[in-house]
Amino acid sequence: MQIDVGSRTDVGLVRTNNEDHYGVDFPLNLFVLCDGMGGQAGGEIASRMAVETVLAHCIDLAGSSGQTFVGNRIEEFTAPTNRLASGIRLSSRIIYQEAITRPELNGMGSTVVAVRIIDNIMSLAHVGDSRIYLFRERQPQQLTQDHSLVMEQVRQGVMTQEEAERSELSNVILRALGVESHVEVDMDELWVGAGDQILLCSDGLTHMVTDKEIAEVLTQPGTPQQVADWLVELANERGGEDNTTVIVLRLIPAPVSGWRRWIGMFREVIGNGKSSSAI
Repeated sequence: MQIDVGSRTDVGLVRTNNEDHYGVDFPLNLFVLCDGMGGQAGGEIASRMAVETVLAHCIDLAGSSGQTFVGNRIEEFTAPTNRLASGIRLSSRIIYQEAITRPELNGMGSTVVAVRIIDNIMSLAHVGDSRIYLFRERQPQQLTQDHSLVMEQVRQGVMTQEEAERSELSNVILRALGVESHVEVDMDELWVGAGDQILLCSDGLTHMVTDKEIAEVLTQPGTPQQVADWLVELANERGGEDNTTVIVLRLIPAPVSGWRRWIGMFREVIGNGKSSSAI
């Protein structure tokens, strides 16, 4: 498969600084998005540190450079998924230590969502309330669970989804990078195929635009970059109360060429009950 990518980050219409940050490593098919917190420069620094650390750590481990693995490996997951989690744990440690040495950055932190795709397996890892969605056959599926106060109350049956969306506590998150030196990372793996679309986004999108509306945009004809632009513009049309960042991935079949095309033609002819001399 090939991966067509679109991305955009926007400060929004209310805030004066952008605390979101994202990064991509195309050779690894690695995509990372973070939403910082901490006010003024703190959030910007934390999110940038997180993205850069996760990218560098995964690149180093993939190259077998001797980079130390951080945390315990979870045996049920593949090496790429464990690498994502290792990079996220390392980023939390680095952000935490930076905040200790620089008192003006005390309290800074960040969310993170990260995806890596190898062949038909997508590894994902996350902390906080930024999200990853899978869109398959026009149906959206949220692949991450928000580590937020209101969503925890929804899971416990204390609050409905509608109440959570209207709650003034919707921005209170229970897990973030840099709050402590160690952080629990949620991981998962799933099969993906041609036609699937994956969306990574900060809560600046999901607080302004419903899942149904996001799905409607993703089903519109357009490139992933156009879709990314449309999503950010829609969030701003709804008020743009926060920074909004999106990464849109579209999986498409790799072009068939050379001997692979010849084999495909041969199989098609044989499947039609003709002899190979018909080629």
